Amino acid sequence: MNKLIKLVLVLLIAISVNAQKKPNIVVLFADDISARELPVYGSTVWSRPIKSGGKGINTSNEKHRAFTPVLSKIAEEGCFIGTTFAATICGPSRAMMMTGRYAHLHKWWHNKDKGKAPNGKGSWDLFESSPYTIAHIAKKGGYASYWAGKTQMNIEGFPFDEGCFTPGEGSYNKAIHTTDFRLETRKVDGKKKIFNADTNKPLEFKSYVQSGWYWKPHVQLMNHPDNKEQFEWWPNDKKSKKEFGLNTYGPDVELDYVFEFMERKSKKDEPFFIYHTSHLGHDAFDFFHPESNNKWPGTPKINWDGKKYTRQEPNITGDNGVYDTHNSITEQGIHHHVNYLDYQVWQYMNKFKELGIEDNTIFIFCADNATSGYGKSIPVSQRGTHVPLIIYAPVLKMTKQGKQDVLANISDILPTIADIGGVKIPDSYEINGKSLLPFLTTNQKQHREWIYGYHMDKTIIRGNLVLKGGNGKWYDVSKTPDDLISFPVITDWSKVSQAHRNERDQLNKILPNYDLHATQHDAPKGGYGKVAPLKLK
Repeated sequence: MNKLIKLVLVLLIAISVNAQKKPNIVVLFADDISARELPVYGSTVWSRPIKSGGKGINTSNEKHRAFTPVLSKIAEEGCFIGTTFAATICGPSRAMMMTGRYAHLHKWWHNKDKGKAPNGKGSWDLFESSPYTIAHIAKKGGYASYWAGKTQMNIEGFPFDEGCFTPGEGSYNKAIHTTDFRLETRKVDGKKKIFNADTNKPLEFKSYVQSGWYWKPHVQLMNHPDNKEQFEWWPNDKKSKKEFGLNTYGPDVELDYVFEFMERKSKKDEPFFIYHTSHLGHDAFDFFHPESNNKWPGTPKINWDGKKYTRQEPNITGDNGVYDTHNSITEQGIHHHVNYLDYQVWQYMNKFKELGIEDNTIFIFCADNATSGYGKSIPVSQRGTHVPLIIYAPVLKMTKQGKQDVLANISDILPTIADIGGVKIPDSYEINGKSLLPFLTTNQKQHREWIYGYHMDKTIIRGNLVLKGGNGKWYDVSKTPDDLISFPVITDWSKVSQAHRNERDQLNKILPNYDLHATQHDAPKGGYGKVAPLKLK
């Protein structure tokens, strides 16, 4: 298919989508969750709770497998992509999502490896390196926009209309008045130590500075209509202050504010874009069990009766590190986090129905990188990069349903949203993502020929037959193993097909365009020159 035909196809799809009321878009971007953690992906292996007994992170014990009836349902009724790549760790992956570009452009190679800004001071903000961010695209497309959850970056250059951040910006290592669920750095005899601000005691095991984002969280609202200032710490009124406490769960707070935003926009008949960057899946300090070194703190208990979820109200008492949860929350484990995400997706689906927008809302579920302890920050094979991607969009009248054995990339989300919103990105502006819209809505059989991920100076690239890991090894990926990862290493190229060798050669030609960590690590002086800004109004 030549470029002209592709352009005409995309324009026809955009016209079709925009001929009706513009569809709402919700992106739920989960944290540190491999594709294998979702039962719909069919892996025979998933991640166990760290202290559940046995060695290693892997398990096939069904009691530690996530239970996701809603995600599985929308994946089968909509579609899910068999192999989607992100970066190996959160910061670069979020940069990929928000810019549609790889690290050779935005320079976020790793959480602690970011290229210097053009002036040589500090790292390059994403909205400076890449002025067509996901927020700009949504705004240009006529969407009211909301950012909820985790940020990990300077947020003030993104034109989101409102936000609810958990934790809020500037809370790390600072005493925010709303909660003392915080790990902070203090100097003791000239040496830095991590202290639990709740107990006022140093930690006896390794951890990192963090403001609580699960229980009794640090929450900050941005541009809420009831705010007196642009940014306000929550709770911020009599009602919320009375209700806030040990039983307050951060993921619930951010979803409540997302729904309130959706309600306001639906009443005004305004299309909306939700960028929900949940912490669920990410490890955290367990303030209710401060001596435990638990990895994934428990969630509120939920129950699925075959048709609906019910949630048990938490009942937690205590203070200063001594707490009784009264058996009202789950044990620790990533499967409980995935379960709670399923419960929240059920809440989303119900909210769409309540607002009468279920047939005009596109819902995308994905994750930023692989599970901590298993694949996160690991460039071997695709352990760090393989994430779930589910797309549920009745409004698109998709031609694809259920599992799609194709390749996709987290960078594809931005151009997909641009196509849905009818936003034209200039040809002169490099975008590494490829819109999924033509694949989802036509008889097109393939989406991409290859996908790409990165980890500092190491890159991961694969096609349909071969994969090159960040360890330099090549793998035969023509067949998917039961655990989604145990691909055979290619040691003798004469023993694989000519098609395998041809694909290897093709991928080797592509890599020099992006493997620029050694030669173009920092921003070029003067940046990329003037880029015509999107006119947002």
